[in-house]
This record gives sequence, C-alpha cells and structure tokens, in this order.
Amino acid sequence: MTELARLSAAERRRIIADFVEDALDGVPAPVYRSGLLAVTPDLPDDPTPEQIGAWIELAALVREPELRAALHRLAEYSARTAPTAGEPRAARETDAAGEPGTVGEPGAVGEPGTGQEQAAVRVAELMRERGEAAVTAGIAPDSPAAEPLVAELIAAWIPTQSGTPDPPTEDGPAARARLLEQLETAAEPAVERYWQLLCTVTGRPAPPRWDTAGTWTAAALRAHLRPVGLDRSAFDGTDPDRVLYAYEQVARDVAALVAAVRPADLDLPTPCAGWSVRQLLDHMVWENLMATSIAEDDPRTDHTADHLGDDHVAAFADSARAALAAFTGSGMLHRAYGPYDAPGAMIVQQVVVELLAHGWDLARATGAPTGLAPQVAEETLAAARRIYGAAPRTEGSSFAPERAAPPGAGATDRLAAFLGRAPG
Repeated sequence: MTELARLSAAERRRIIADFVEDALDGVPAPVYRSGLLAVTPDLPDDPTPEQIGAWIELAALVREPELRAALHRLAEYSARTAPTAGEPRAARETDAAGEPGTVGEPGAVGEPGTGQEQAAVRVAELMRERGEAAVTAGIAPDSPAAEPLVAELIAAWIPTQSGTPDPPTEDGPAARARLLEQLETAAEPAVERYWQLLCTVTGRPAPPRWDTAGTWTAAALRAHLRPVGLDRSAFDGTDPDRVLYAYEQVARDVAALVAAVRPADLDLPTPCAGWSVRQLLDHMVWENLMATSIAEDDPRTDHTADHLGDDHVAAFADSARAALAAFTGSGMLHRAYGPYDAPGAMIVQQVVVELLAHGWDLARATGAPTGLAPQVAEETLAAARRIYGAAPRTEGSSFAPERAAPPGAGATDRLAAFLGRAPG
C-alpha cells in the first residue's frame, strides 16, 4: 500500500496506460483509447488521505478482469457504431473540455468540442433530468404516463445520431431499440467506479450519476418500443369522491392485516418475487409517503431508505393517516400533475390499486383471507384495467403478464391475477 502511494507520476501513468492497452487490445477504437489515456491519475504534491486511498483502490481496480472486460465491451461498441466517414467515433469518456464524463452518454457522437458532441451532452442532461423527475414523481416506466417522456427523449436524441451507420431519422422501433442498446451498453458499474476514483485522485468534480435515470429510461424504452399516442382515456372517468372512499376502505383493511403481522412473520416470502414481508410492508408505507409528498408539492427521493423502523404497525398507520390528510387538505383530488397533466385523483387511484394488490400479497404471505375491501374491489379492478390495460408486460415492467383467475374468484383475487400474481 505504501509503495503504491509513493509511485511517481510517470509510474502511475504507466499503470493506467498498460491497463488501457491490455483492455482494448485488438479493438479499432483510437478515439476511445485516446480518451481513456487523456485522463491520468496525477496526485497533487500534497494529496489528501482520500486521494491516496482512491489511488490505492484504483490501482487494485485496474487489475480486475471485470473492469477490463467492461472497457473492452464499450470499445467494441464504439468501433461498431463509428461514423461512416471521417474520424472514428467513440462512446467518449471525456467531455468537450477533456474532463471525465458519464460513460457512454446517450448520443455521444462526434469529436470533442463540436456542436454535435455538445448537443449529445445536452441530450444526456435532458435524459438525466427527465428520468430522475419521473422516478421522483412515481411514474412507472411501463405506465401510459411514461410514453410522452420517451417520445420527447427520442426526438431530442435522433439529431445526435447523424453520421452513424444507418442513422434513425424518425421515432420508431428501430430508433428506440438503438437508444436502448446505448443505455444498456453504458450500464457498467465497474467503469463508473473507475471514473469516480480518477476524479477523486485528480481533484476533478465527480461525473454526474446516471444510474437512476438510466435504469428508468431503459425500462421505459423496453416497455414502449413502439411509439403510440397517449390514450388520455386512462386519465378520464375518475370520480374524486369515489377514489377517496376507495382509499379509506383499502387502507382500513390493509391496516388490519399489517396489525396482525408478528415480528416472526417479517422474514416470510411473499408473491412479490424477492420481497420478504418486511420489504413488502416498507414498499406499501413508501407508496403512502410518496403520494403524500406529491400532494404537498415536495416529492420524496428516499425510496431506498428504511420506512418501517422498529414498529411496522405504527409506520403503516401513520403513513396512511398522513396520506388521507394530504389527499383531502391539499386539493390533490382536483388538481393535475406532471408534464402529462395527470389528474391527482388518478394518482390516488394508482395508490389504491397498489395497496389492494400488495394487501393481497400480504394476505397470501401470512395465510390471511384475500377478500379485501369488498365494497370497492370491483371498481379498483376496473380502474387497474383502465390505467394499466394497454401497458406492455415486459422486462422492467411493474407487473408480470396477466394470469387466469379461477372460476368464481372474488374481485381482489381477479385483480391479483390481472397484475400477474398466481391466484391459486
């Protein structure tokens, strides 16, 4: 460790150069290679402990096969998508000023400093902004509300692809598939860590994170590979008073289920793949908290935090009480939200669908009856069909493909089957 920290600048550059040459061996991507070599880990004369620690971690990381393989894949993509004329194009690792940037940013075409590359940077910023805003607003990537955002991003991205082989000229399956490929190619955690460490070592600003927006945008593209006009009928026909009543009924019955959950039950599996009862309860509390924050015009961003604490019963009861107060006190049921002007009543209706479906999950996990909220289950199923009926059931979707409900199944069981649960 001490010897690594004491290496000269030339020795540090040699380590990175050898790593880059080995990782990109045999790939004809000279601009990509030069972009990697342009940023070297030059420690200042008086480095901080953080900078020394970052250099030591970086020196170990460049020896990892995972990082080398990831860079090789990115270089191959760069070579394959190079412009048909002029200098080869790279999914560049540096922005117009030579500073590290987001690996494989969407639309990264052209040479540094050109108007085309600057446009690509603006597109990447737009995607990051829209994707993060969609996550914050609770817009599911496979919901009807995601389609206009996908269309907006595609329209901004297409001009950045001129000069590439067979460039897309209009929104369609080919254009959306190409952007999805770019996003999936850029999703390399090891490479992201490499650039974070380089920035720390050299004192450069850390590159903006792309993981949240990239994950959402990729999922939205998978769900909406074909452009369609937004069916605003999914937004219509929602009676605010009836939605409020439905929320009260569903929240009451789910609260009773939550109250019956014993500490020993928290580790039980649920019909939600990979989720324990505790994780399911945390998600339901989050749904209430998120809807409350939207009503209060201050959307939350702490989706991954622990929302249960030590008392899951109190956490759910408090979140449901806060949501109900926000729905009635903020005017949410009569307002519109987001760039697609979704009625607040529909957002609350989505929460009702989520709580009833996850209440069914909880009942199945704990052996309780699944016939929840019989007064409103039928209309909640109808709302789910109206809101999600046209949504594709693809990878990254909120729900699995619809299943057949058994004969005579109640409305809540049929809702579960519609949303992809096995009702038997």
